[in-house]
Amino acid sequence: MRKVLFHKPGSGQDITVYDTNEWDGEKGRFRLLEFGDQAMQGAMDLTRPDRVLFEYPRAILHLMALNIPDDERVFLIGHGIGTIARQLPKQRCTVAELEPQVAEISRTFFGYPNDNVLVGDGRGLLQAQTDASLGGLVLDAFTAKGMPSHLTSLEFFEEARAKLSPEGAILINLMGRGKQDPMLCAIGTTLGAVFPHVKAFILPSDDRSAGASRHNVLLAAATHPWRYELRSMAGFIETELEQGYVIRDGK
Repeated sequence: MRKVLFHKPGSGQDITVYDTNEWDGEKGRFRLLEFGDQAMQGAMDLTRPDRVLFEYPRAILHLMALNIPDDERVFLIGHGIGTIARQLPKQRCTVAELEPQVAEISRTFFGYPNDNVLVGDGRGLLQAQTDASLGGLVLDAFTAKGMPSHLTSLEFFEEARAKLSPEGAILINLMGRGKQDPMLCAIGTTLGAVFPHVKAFILPSDDRSAGASRHNVLLAAATHPWRYELRSMAGFIETELEQGYVIRDGK
């Protein structure tokens, strides 16, 4: 059963909030945020609002816990329903969300409680941060059209590194067709031109069709080696991306 609570066109795409009594084969009470391209942007268990349903934020939170000191600030680009941000102390987290409606929906329909969301372009808002003031940067701005190109360029990653502390780290949520996907490989190569330690993690797909399935992929970049425990990676496994090209602004 699907009960629509909100539906309105956004910036070039519809935005829908609805309740359903089933999530990934599990019965219960769930609320979902979906864009018009059927891209799921957030899901909440209404009986346990702090439960993290998607695999990728669980893996990101694990990597953050082991690689970013608890007393360092985190900057998130892409808010959705606030899944990652609500797991962090509000004074430790600043969020950039491009779409004002999404920021409002997270409060009205998903009960996001904090006042740490800035509306605007993530790159511009990141540039306003003090140099060396951040322990972590999380990019969760992927859409059906891909990650916005100005958030994947060499120049952007250089700007980001300047805002990070010496031990700071970047985590990026992406979708792609695996370790040979040209765009994933290009983003990984571009990260590697700025950070000495880059890892890629892929969530295996249940779709066995020959090479056609899309996967959730996390990229992690830092000045230090990455630590993680496989059992806490929510199904993500480490993979090695092929060499790609370096992405530059305006190209």
